[in-house]
Amino acid sequence: MIENEALLDVPDAVIEEELLYRKATSFKNDPLGFVLWAYPWGKPGPLEKYPGPDDWQADFLRELGEEVRKRNFDGVTPVLPVKFTTASGHGIGKSVLVAFIVHWIMSTRPHAQGTITANTFQQLSTRTWATISTWHKRCKTGHWFEVTGSRMYHKQFKESWFCSAQSCKEDNSEAFAGQHAAQSTSFYIFDEASAVPDKIHEVAEGGLTDGEPMVFMFGNPTRSRGAFHRATFGIERNRWIVRSIDSRKCKFSNKELIEQWRQDRGEDSDFFRVRVLGLPPTSDDAQFIDLERIIDAQKRQVAVLENEPLVAGVDLAWGGEDFNVIRFRRGKDARSIPAVRIAGEKTRDAAVMIVKLTDLLTNGVAGRKIHTMFLDSAGISGAVASRLWELGYKNVVEINFGGDSPDPKYRNMRALMWGRMKDWLLTGAIDDHPRLECDLTGPGYELDAKVRIQLEAKDEMKKRGLDSPDDADALALTFARNVAAPRVATPSRISRSFAKGIKWG
Repeated sequence: MIENEALLDVPDAVIEEELLYRKATSFKNDPLGFVLWAYPWGKPGPLEKYPGPDDWQADFLRELGEEVRKRNFDGVTPVLPVKFTTASGHGIGKSVLVAFIVHWIMSTRPHAQGTITANTFQQLSTRTWATISTWHKRCKTGHWFEVTGSRMYHKQFKESWFCSAQSCKEDNSEAFAGQHAAQSTSFYIFDEASAVPDKIHEVAEGGLTDGEPMVFMFGNPTRSRGAFHRATFGIERNRWIVRSIDSRKCKFSNKELIEQWRQDRGEDSDFFRVRVLGLPPTSDDAQFIDLERIIDAQKRQVAVLENEPLVAGVDLAWGGEDFNVIRFRRGKDARSIPAVRIAGEKTRDAAVMIVKLTDLLTNGVAGRKIHTMFLDSAGISGAVASRLWELGYKNVVEINFGGDSPDPKYRNMRALMWGRMKDWLLTGAIDDHPRLECDLTGPGYELDAKVRIQLEAKDEMKKRGLDSPDDADALALTFARNVAAPRVATPSRISRSFAKGIKWG
């Protein structure tokens, strides 16, 4: 950068570029300000009728600026990643917003490095990258950069100040590794992120460890699983800035076509939810429990009889990444008493869980004694259950998830419990904790050679990038056996008992 007193000694063109650089970098923490300044809004040409970006785009950029200012990156000390995920319907202008983000980062952060991908090569080349190229020609700083068919780079710093378009095929995952900009910004943008393989998301995480990292995901939520779903609607959404954009509320969407979809498909259809409302489908071809019944159970209000027994389900872990989870249910109510979650790494010593469960069995929870506690027999359960029995807690029952099911419809006890839980969700009530929701929608299923329902194994779920469904397994355990409410004397029984004790004169 040229010092102010030296400007008199350099050509006008150089001075003009220096002033342009200073102006552009003044928007380092203000992406909306950059977008309003950098493009010819309202001037003759393609943007003549537009005063600026769409409202939802402006809100996005405004919040992006707030997140950047919170971190206040000093050029040396790494900060937490800026993480935005946006689910939407069609035609809202998300590719245009991608172009805004790319030009803002590249123009305000010297030696930034980025990777842009999409679900297919056609989407990447003809929509996402093509839009970046189009808006590059309109941008005031566009002449600083060269844009080829798959790469955008600063003309003077080709090897250190660039972003590139990359295929999201799993065998191209190495292209997402090793991207670091310790003194600047490393960024990733995923367009139509719902169909980008989890492996690509996983590798990209490695580029978010230093500098001022950023990651942005956009797409139609076509799948109720995967990294995009977890970040936008599931277990990881508290780590992201999340948006769902309704196409009907955007300036540039085709309102006439959307109205035809509404009439032909209905607002409650999965097609309309995904393609217009920016919401995930209520069911998935391989999904055992559909999202619709889960959402209904989250909203449902239920009444429970006073004598309804309290049942606890305990899914135990042996260290590692899984959690020990204790969930409680009284009849149709699995919401009122919050779940207890303890990290597996804290319970490598079985004594930790024995102490916790002993306390619950002795003192109860929410003012009620536990009628029956069901434990998963895997992991540390054997040692835990044996010790609890030794201590006199005869209401503790071990359940072998892989054991034979008494119902020939299901292959094993795990499938049976999940089947009963699935039916119960039609009338029961659960809390809306994202982890439980994600767990319930996670497992797929298939029919075995005897046409019995078999749930997807936890190991197979982890291969798809899904966590072990600890919360859902804990709730499922409360359906291992029928637990009857204590018999209450009826008025007629009371009368007969009372009459037997009366002596008539």
